[in-house]
Amino acid sequence: MYSARAISLLAGLIAAGAVFVVLPARADEQADADFAKRFFAGAAGKPKAYACFVRRYDASHMAEHPSQKVTVMRLLITAKKTPDDKYLDYSFRLGVNFRDRPGDFDSSGECGHAPTVRNPDTDPGPAAGIDFQCDVDCDGGGISVNLANNDNALMVKLDRIRIWKSTDPNGTAPREMQGGADDKIFRLDRTSLDECKSLVTDRKELAAMRHK
Repeated sequence: MYSARAISLLAGLIAAGAVFVVLPARADEQADADFAKRFFAGAAGKPKAYACFVRRYDASHMAEHPSQKVTVMRLLITAKKTPDDKYLDYSFRLGVNFRDRPGDFDSSGECGHAPTVRNPDTDPGPAAGIDFQCDVDCDGGGISVNLANNDNALMVKLDRIRIWKSTDPNGTAPREMQGGADDKIFRLDRTSLDECKSLVTDRKELAAMRHK
């Protein structure tokens, strides 16, 4: 027979163990929520959150960087929580215009979880200083992004990424954008979601963005 004191001690240890198990998960969930507030400037609503970053390069900039091909870049980052995942899943949509190619070009892919909740053993995530590594399916390359300028801008880095013409939404004629001498690193500024509406074709999602 166990004494009352032993039973009490055992109960205390079990309770302490339960706290030890539960607290890290709760801490991760809080870290996930805190990062989302930063990334979406406090507007991390449900069921989805959106953030738009844009850069338009003027004529003087393009004249000073004759090797740069990108004239406009738009990046829409979306986060949502799925029923089987307690953390937000991030994805991206990229819009690009070039000085030497007519038309609008798009790309899209997945970014996974925020770096605050990555498991370094199973999901090493991006390199230090990078908030996300976002990839296009089927070895389509991708981009890495990190918050900058007190979270009011993004630094976008790329080596290569598969892109499509906006008039070919099914991607039947994919092309590739290579990170050239002046097309590897881009600084995009946070702006209104209106600036990224051209990257969204689904009417319900457009309606959701209008209410953010």
